Amino acid sequence: MASTASPTGRVFPAWPKYALRFTFGLIWLIDAVLKWLPGFRTGYSGMISGAGQGQPGWLRPWFSLWTNLQSPHPAFYAYLVAVLETLVALAVIFGVARKVSYFAAAGFSVVIWAVAEGFGGPYASGASDIGTAIIYALVFACLLTLAVYTGPDTFSVDYYLEKKISWWWKLAEFGRPIQDQPSTGGPVVREQLVSARLVEPVVAAFPVSLTAPEFPIVPVATPTVTPSPANSDRPVIVPAGRH
Repeated sequence: MASTASPTGRVFPAWPKYALRFTFGLIWLIDAVLKWLPGFRTGYSGMISGAGQGQPGWLRPWFSLWTNLQSPHPAFYAYLVAVLETLVALAVIFGVARKVSYFAAAGFSVVIWAVAEGFGGPYASGASDIGTAIIYALVFACLLTLAVYTGPDTFSVDYYLEKKISWWWKLAEFGRPIQDQPSTGGPVVREQLVSARLVEPVVAAFPVSLTAPEFPIVPVATPTVTPSPANSDRPVIVPAGRH
């Protein structure tokens, strides 16, 4: 895959962000499929209530809140989790509203970590990890960072929707794509904009004025030609300043 120019003017290879996005989306899709199985709905209520077991006393109100909220209708919340994970998987794989999707999915991952996984605890003797959902949130943070530095994803639904819907880039990108910015000069102006953005880091590193003259310009007086008298065929040249 070809490299992509970022909004900062740097050039990055395109394949790492695609590899991370597709792989992570497949992981979420597998999680979503497992959430649609009957076993998840059957044990959902016990999983939520069991997350508070062994937790410190100052965290018990937090787990009691979520247990009391979901215990009347555990099947509804189990289906809700399955739907949300499916939407996250599809949004990541196909690249739909990437900026909004990554932020929302990162927040959803933190909620899973803080409720169903009990903050990865309790951190008593024998604890071996901090939970997986918080790592998911960090991966979404990496995807957001890549989106900032690499710009639009060619292999995404966003890439095509941005051409059809003028405001869609606000949901997908951290800056308006250069090819979508209005200009009156046609392709030449757009190429100049791209060149200017690529030159910005060089100008910042070597702050030399490109417009101001290096030396002052001294005006030079030019002689004026006046008509010669009627009895002469040659013009009379009057030096400057003696009009």
